[in-house]
Amino acid sequence: MQVWPGEAYPLGATYDGAGTNFAVFTEAADRVELCLLHDDGSETAVELRESDAFVRHAYLPGVMPGQRYGFRVHGPYAPERGLLCNSAKLLLDPYARAISGSVQWGEEVYGYHFDDPGRRNDLDSAPHTMTSVVVNPYFDWGDDRSPRTEYHHTVIYEAHVKGLTMRHPGLPEELRGTYAGLAHPAIIEHLTALGVTALELMPVHQFVNDHRLVDMGLNNYWGYNTIGFFAPHNAYASWGDRGQQVLEFKSAVKALHEAGIEVILDVVYNHTAEGNHLGPTLSFKGLDNPSYYRLTEDPRYYMDTTGTGNSLLMRSPHVLQMIMDSLRYWVTEMHVDGFRFDLAATLARQFHEVDRLSSFFDLVQQDPVVSQVKLIAEPWDVGEGGYQVGNFPPLWTEWNGKYRDTVRDLWRGEPRTLAEFASRLTGSSDLYQDDGRRPLASINFVTCHDGFTLHDLVSYNEKHNEANGEDNRDGESHNRSWNCGAEGDTDDPDVLRLRARQMRNFIATLMLSQGVPMISHGDELARTQRGNNNAYCQDDELAWVDWPDGEEGAGEGAGEDVRRQLLEFTRAMVWLRKDHPVFRRRRFFHGRPVEGTHDDLSDIAWFTPEGAEMTQRDWESARASALTVFLNGNAISEPGQRGERITDDSFLLMFNASPKPLDFVVPVDHGAQWQVVVDTARADGVPPGTGPKVSAGTRLTLADRSMTVLQRPA
Repeated sequence: MQVWPGEAYPLGATYDGAGTNFAVFTEAADRVELCLLHDDGSETAVELRESDAFVRHAYLPGVMPGQRYGFRVHGPYAPERGLLCNSAKLLLDPYARAISGSVQWGEEVYGYHFDDPGRRNDLDSAPHTMTSVVVNPYFDWGDDRSPRTEYHHTVIYEAHVKGLTMRHPGLPEELRGTYAGLAHPAIIEHLTALGVTALELMPVHQFVNDHRLVDMGLNNYWGYNTIGFFAPHNAYASWGDRGQQVLEFKSAVKALHEAGIEVILDVVYNHTAEGNHLGPTLSFKGLDNPSYYRLTEDPRYYMDTTGTGNSLLMRSPHVLQMIMDSLRYWVTEMHVDGFRFDLAATLARQFHEVDRLSSFFDLVQQDPVVSQVKLIAEPWDVGEGGYQVGNFPPLWTEWNGKYRDTVRDLWRGEPRTLAEFASRLTGSSDLYQDDGRRPLASINFVTCHDGFTLHDLVSYNEKHNEANGEDNRDGESHNRSWNCGAEGDTDDPDVLRLRARQMRNFIATLMLSQGVPMISHGDELARTQRGNNNAYCQDDELAWVDWPDGEEGAGEGAGEDVRRQLLEFTRAMVWLRKDHPVFRRRRFFHGRPVEGTHDDLSDIAWFTPEGAEMTQRDWESARASALTVFLNGNAISEPGQRGERITDDSFLLMFNASPKPLDFVVPVDHGAQWQVVVDTARADGVPPGTGPKVSAGTRLTLADRSMTVLQRPA
């Protein structure tokens, strides 16, 4: 075999049409062998003799796409110094564009012996571990282009590749649970009819099923256990894992773009699947443990701010380079449109504390590629000082956990909620205004993959995670949920009606709030997980979306009529939002008339149910649970794209979160004639255009725990 010197950049395996360049960073190694793996179980080892700035490299003519490979690192095994080199362990390329196979759990993939953790384990891991794959980078993108939907037009739909597609009756069996399933017309038609503009995919970076879960007969379903930051997860490919997963993912992105839907990836750059000091040796540990991970003062152990066993070393230039290279790769080569960063506070931990001016944010800010896509932070981790909602830099948007909590509290009847609810409804200016950000920095959500589904939020007071095998100890215990009078399944018609109304309340509130709304997949269909609020290990029908098949009584949880009505209501609310810029403002409300708009009414006003303007005493009342909000469509301060003035209809949002019906007076002096366009007390929610007309001063009776929306033409 010919071996040429090759180049130190780019890292990974780069095929150029005639051969492949291999490059890998390790400062800890004495020698590195590139191992080409053959289908008969044999391997050909090539020593990487060239080294530039600790990057070992070589070019191999004739090595083609589909070739499996790995690295063996010779060097010191000294856990007391944090060094774990062991040539018996075949290591994944951190820059592998595709990964083949899965981990077959056993002592072979660990760097120590189970019965003596202090003794080095020299069992060969090659037959039991995953392998890197050389891929063909060429793909016919045609005229593909990013939809580049502006935030104020964005509706995000968080989904799981397998969970969304596995049970859809319109998909062929062989496409269910795959990237190709995402691109199927049945899925795309559902998303476009719903009004979705961005599909936020739960982790699709190659991840590992945890040893512990496999032993329990479970799987890491969610995928927050990354081992390959450049490789699409191979189990979601319908036709092979020797690079086919890359082509299939690209094809899915292309199809979604054709439908005007952006693709946002949920990415996990805060830790890897190698776990703590008792975890396996799959890649980074064996290559250069101290360069990749945050170690404690005793280098045998890992600092863990993620709750997963380890945290990546965010002050290492090689870790930062790998993350930025990965982000750019997914944008430039895979054409994705943005990222949601899991436990993003960990990325800001340059030393110990969370630092919003850390190197990672500096790199993102100045990067000409990454800075131009959607960047969404999950603004917390499990470390000290890790809750950082509202504290990310101006380029970023954030999952607004305070929005979720406050909206849940309002509709379950928690006292002293009204004032904070008003802030969350109007874009959370208390969190985002002081650093130059706008309401669109707030990604609003009521539910997400982590926690109860929307149906379960109104059906369970307590978590029911027994299926996870941890005696119901896992998962959040404080869910801010309310079961509406019965725990779980019930035949009580009053309870069922209230639950359906509460689901409509949450959907309507979400869609009429300033900021960017995010729906969790299947919530529009009243999906249930039977009270499991931590279904991370449930790769089965408990966690997959249960699609209606048109048969009466089909599905679980809510009845078929409720599911159909909720879907229609959700669509109507999304399109009501889309049609009216007053619900998706790009600037915060002023709370006064806006100059130059020829309207002497304030851009927003707050009223008691009696129609009087809210006073400080009204806001501070512990029992206050109802109010009316006036949104003035004639007082939108931001201009259109060409500098034109934006005008819209005006709206009154009436919220009755109390446990009894209340009379609401339509405020005078804010419009003479109104039409009811939303009434969550009705099973159909009143689709726009069919509701009754009312006049100023009219008394409307709102059912307990319901909301009504009135519209006045501009």
